[in-house]
Amino acid sequence: MKKSVGILLAICIIALTCSCGSSTRQKSDSSGVTLTIAARDGSHTDVINAVKKTFEEENNCTVHVISLSADDIHKTVIEDVSNSPGRYDLIMIDDPLMPEYIEKRVLLNLTKLGYSDDDDFVEKSRLLGKDPYPLGATYSLPFSGNVQLLFYNDDLLKDPSALADWEDILKACEEIHKSGKNGYAIRGQAGNPIVSDFLPILWAFGGDLFDENNNVILDSKESREALEFYCKLYSTGGSYEKDDLVNAVSSGEAAVALGWPSWFTQGTEQKASIEQIPGKEDDDANTLATGEIGNWLLGVTSNSANPELSLKLAIYLTSRDVQIESVNHGGIPTRKSVFKDKDILSKYPYFDQIYSGTNNSRVRPRTTKWSRIEEVFGAELFKCIKGEQSVDETIEKSHKAIEELGME
Repeated sequence: MKKSVGILLAICIIALTCSCGSSTRQKSDSSGVTLTIAARDGSHTDVINAVKKTFEEENNCTVHVISLSADDIHKTVIEDVSNSPGRYDLIMIDDPLMPEYIEKRVLLNLTKLGYSDDDDFVEKSRLLGKDPYPLGATYSLPFSGNVQLLFYNDDLLKDPSALADWEDILKACEEIHKSGKNGYAIRGQAGNPIVSDFLPILWAFGGDLFDENNNVILDSKESREALEFYCKLYSTGGSYEKDDLVNAVSSGEAAVALGWPSWFTQGTEQKASIEQIPGKEDDDANTLATGEIGNWLLGVTSNSANPELSLKLAIYLTSRDVQIESVNHGGIPTRKSVFKDKDILSKYPYFDQIYSGTNNSRVRPRTTKWSRIEEVFGAELFKCIKGEQSVDETIEKSHKAIEELGME
């Protein structure tokens, strides 16, 4: 009898323990999961935080946004690749880094996950998420439609027709410089800033880094002429950090600069007037695509613990309704239907310039070595504008350094 009671008591204890464990798991499941996004700091983070609530409520989850600089995103997502599961479910991607992220297996193939392309995205934005570019599988969706444009102070430069080609810009900036103001403002810091600033001029002069067979072709007459011209522009103004450059143009300290809409626009406010970047050296030259497309994309990490829900979040954050809501928080659309929406355009008329700029933009070379190319090329360009080496020496050294890195 005592033995039977003991057995019965043991069974009850085991049942109670299992019941408690089951109750604990059920409570955990009902609280949902957390999706973590590595997001670009500033307006991009603000947008996600502003629109995430509906998704959290509809999907019983929490969206945790980690705000990081561009360099920190690049560094941390690559470091996180070896973790399982990873720290991040979604990452924001500066589009030239797509090939490197694919090579290092950072991103999940969204096409294999069941995603179908959405033709409402502006085509040049949609194709940025493809690998191989531009006709491969989709690995990321276009979140923010940044594209390089020309920004100017219309108190200093009253006639926008003076921005039709680069020779006209130089003449206008020289006159402004004579009056005691800075003409052309550049971002002259080594690396990404000065390379991004110089490339549109290189392209407008017919130069390039690679040919269609991925051979380095920087050492050319066109490249030398473009760099000589860039140094002349620089002599009419000065070099600024990003925030200082925006303030210089908006305040009237400087007249003209290249930049990105997210720098110069905030809601319905414009800090400077906007034009397309000239695609030609002078009035007689052929017009070429010169403005860099610089979209920020959203991709699901290959080691996400919740890939399907993460893809659902990426689709939500880039959807038409959310983009319409996002523009009120500093978002820049990537959808044709949002760019063409009459109510949106009446409130944000500069979106028309962004849309035109995107359709006439140019993609930076699709190479896994792009971040390293920016480093070596940017270092040589920096020496040149500082007068530490000649244009010829800069082009020759840059060509050799890029050739040693290779395209792939």
